[in-house]
Amino acid sequence: MAELKTRVYGLQFGLLCLSSFLFFASFNMIIPELPNYITQLGGAEYKGLIISLFTLTAGLSRPFSGQLADKMGRIPVMLIGGTVCILCGFLYPITGTVAAFLLLRLVHGFSTGFTPTGTAAYVADIIPTERRGEATGLLGLAGSLGMAAGPAMGASIANSFSLDTMFYSSSAAAFLSVAVVARMHETLDNPNRFRMGLLKISRKEIFEPRVLNPSIVMMLTVVSFGIILTIVPDFSEHLGIQNKGLFFTSFTLSSLAIRFLAGRASDKYGRIRILKISSGLLVVAMGLIGLADTATELLLAAAVFGVAVGMNSPTVFAWTIDLSHPEHRGRAMATMYIALEAGIGFGALSSGWIYANNPSRFSLVFWTGGAFALLGFLYLNFVVKDRKR
Repeated sequence: MAELKTRVYGLQFGLLCLSSFLFFASFNMIIPELPNYITQLGGAEYKGLIISLFTLTAGLSRPFSGQLADKMGRIPVMLIGGTVCILCGFLYPITGTVAAFLLLRLVHGFSTGFTPTGTAAYVADIIPTERRGEATGLLGLAGSLGMAAGPAMGASIANSFSLDTMFYSSSAAAFLSVAVVARMHETLDNPNRFRMGLLKISRKEIFEPRVLNPSIVMMLTVVSFGIILTIVPDFSEHLGIQNKGLFFTSFTLSSLAIRFLAGRASDKYGRIRILKISSGLLVVAMGLIGLADTATELLLAAAVFGVAVGMNSPTVFAWTIDLSHPEHRGRAMATMYIALEAGIGFGALSSGWIYANNPSRFSLVFWTGGAFALLGFLYLNFVVKDRKR
């Protein structure tokens, strides 16, 4: 990989964090209002597809984004994802039917199928091994700030102006993200020009076996996140919370400081030990969310959920990078992201089916997510060998 003459946290890393903040703010800005939006279109029974369709195309595109990141470079892959976000924000206001809306959700999924893959490979290129956990924690911190700001801003814009304005604001944030990426330097040595042959994927290029364990842990622990994305907007309204983005803001803000600390701890004590703690805490968080009867209880449970996610995410990312081969880093990150999308998609789809617009099933849905987090905890304790990198 091309070496950039920069400090560990130099300009390129700063630009990467800024772009990540804007990107995650862009597509998270619209999430709290989507359940109501599809209900207005007459598709209340399809709420579970809002997230699952998005993650479906994100997962399907991962092998291609990983291949292109390893062949064309990290920057083009990030630009593709950001450009999809820009276009989708302008297209949502003209989706007048449920079918058109769901089709656009499929297309929108390509954004997260590309940009995070390029971002993860880029940070692995510029950060030394002994600082990866810390660096992924800081990068996750930037993304979390975007995830915190996005829903709160989106809900406020929708309430103060209109849903259309919210969608256009999402496009504006994505445009700024692309503008930042365009100022960054490529880290891949001798990148290829695009040709159709680069889109040919063999079976061995879809999956990187070296990162099987972190991928399994990722899949099991993010089922709960898919559930949260799908059900919490309705649950917040059920508890009388007018701004449905407050849960997302609470859990994201609580994850900010812990991401950096957890990343450093995983560098020092090993990835597995930190993941055992985070997965156990995730079980507790989902249990508390299922027991919440008031807005205060829900927001406090959201904070616990944020701490668990803040510990889990950067540690799994760093573990994946540790195990990946430099020449196939894009493929390794794509494999892990496929697992992530599969977990989120399953959580979203199954939660929509279990919930079925019946408020009496809220607790059951959240406890289902806790059960999958428990499986992740057991896998780490009884299957994965606990050794530092």
